[in-house]
Amino acid sequence: MAFKKLNSSKYMGELLKNYFASLFLDDGRPVAWCSSVGPVELLRAMGFKVFFPENHAAMIGSSKTAHEHIPSCVAKGYAPEICSYLTSDIGSFLDGFCALEKAFGYKELPRPSVIVYQTNQCLDVAEWFKWYGRYYKVPVFGVDSFRQLMSVDESAIGAIVHQLKNLADNLAPIAGKSLNMAALKESVAISKEGSIFWQKVLNAAAAHPAPLTFFDAITQMAPAVVMRGTKEGADYYKTLLSELDERVKSGVAAIDGEKVRLYWDGMPIWPKTRLLADFFAERGVNIVASTYANSWIFSALDPEKPLESMARASLELFIDRDEEYKSAYISRMVDFFGAQGIIFHDCRTCPNNSNNRYGLAERMKNKKIPTVTIQGDMNNSLLFNENQTVTILEAFLENIT
Repeated sequence: MAFKKLNSSKYMGELLKNYFASLFLDDGRPVAWCSSVGPVELLRAMGFKVFFPENHAAMIGSSKTAHEHIPSCVAKGYAPEICSYLTSDIGSFLDGFCALEKAFGYKELPRPSVIVYQTNQCLDVAEWFKWYGRYYKVPVFGVDSFRQLMSVDESAIGAIVHQLKNLADNLAPIAGKSLNMAALKESVAISKEGSIFWQKVLNAAAAHPAPLTFFDAITQMAPAVVMRGTKEGADYYKTLLSELDERVKSGVAAIDGEKVRLYWDGMPIWPKTRLLADFFAERGVNIVASTYANSWIFSALDPEKPLESMARASLELFIDRDEEYKSAYISRMVDFFGAQGIIFHDCRTCPNNSNNRYGLAERMKNKKIPTVTIQGDMNNSLLFNENQTVTILEAFLENIT
C-alpha cells in the first residue's frame, strides 16, 4: 500500500540540513552536546550550538546497522543488556561510522566543548555521555532528576532549579558569558511556541480518519528534538499543521480505508519501522498516537518563570511519573484519539521506557481496553523476531475486529 507522503517533509529535510551545517560552521560559538529532553533552552540562551547524541543513535537504528556496532562497545566492557542507544552509538564511533554521513554528508560528529545531560528521560545518558567526556577531555555536567512522581511539587521543582543555576555557573567560563535572563526567557518562549504546535500536530490524529500515523510522527518529530528552542523549528510545525488541517478538512486519511485505530506505548523499533508501517497499512490499521512522540510536549514552559517552568516541564514527563498517573494518562489518550487497543513495546535494553513491566497492561485490560505486548528493541534488530511479532499482532487484530 502506498503511503501518503507529507509535502512538508521536503521543507523539514532542508531545515535539518541547515541545522546540522550550523553545528560544523566555524563561527566561534562553542558546541554543547545535550540529552534529548535536557536543559537546551539554557544552552541556547548562553550561545551554545547544540547536538543531541540520542538523535544520532536513533539515526543509527534507522540505518539498520546498530547490531554491527554494538560488539565494539561491548568489547570495551559495556554490558550488551544496557541501552542500545548507548552501545550502538559508542560502538559506531569506535568503528568510524557516522550516521550523519549518509543523511547530511558529515563523516564525524561535531566536536563538543562541553557535554550536558539530564536523567529525566534516560538513566543511562550519564554513563554514555561521560564516555565521550573522557574521550574528548571536556567537562560533563549533569542534572539529576526524579522518578515515580505522583505529583510535581515545589520541593522537586526547587531541587532541579538549584541544579540548573549551578549548571549555568559551570557553563559560563565555557560560553564566555554568564546566563542572561532576558535571553533565557526568549529561548523558553520559543520552545513553548514549538511545543504548542507540536502538540497540535499530534492531536490532529484525533480526527476520523486520522491524517497522520505514529510512523509519520516519529519522523516529523526530528525538529522537536534537535531544534527545540529555535524559531525555525517552531515555524516548521505551523507549516506541517496547516497541511494536516487541510487533510482533515478534505477527509484525506493517512491510511486508506482506516478500520482500526491503536495506541503505541514505549520506544519505536527503529530498524523495523518500515516493516511495521507496511504491516499495519496493509490491514487498514492506523497507530494514531503514542507516549513516545508526546514526550516532546512541554506544556509547563513559561517565559515569565523560565527556570521554574523548565524544571516543572522536565519533571512532568510521562516516564518520570508513577504507575497511577501513567494508567490515568494512557486511558485519557485512548479516549481522546479513539483508539481501540494498545500495543506495548517491551524494549529489551530500555526497561525504563517499557511500561508493561509493572502491571500497566493488565490495568488497561481491567478498564476494558484491549492490549498486546511485543518484544523488541529500539536499535538492536537481533532482539526482534519478525515472524513471532507478526503472529502476535495478527491474533490481536483478529480479536478486536
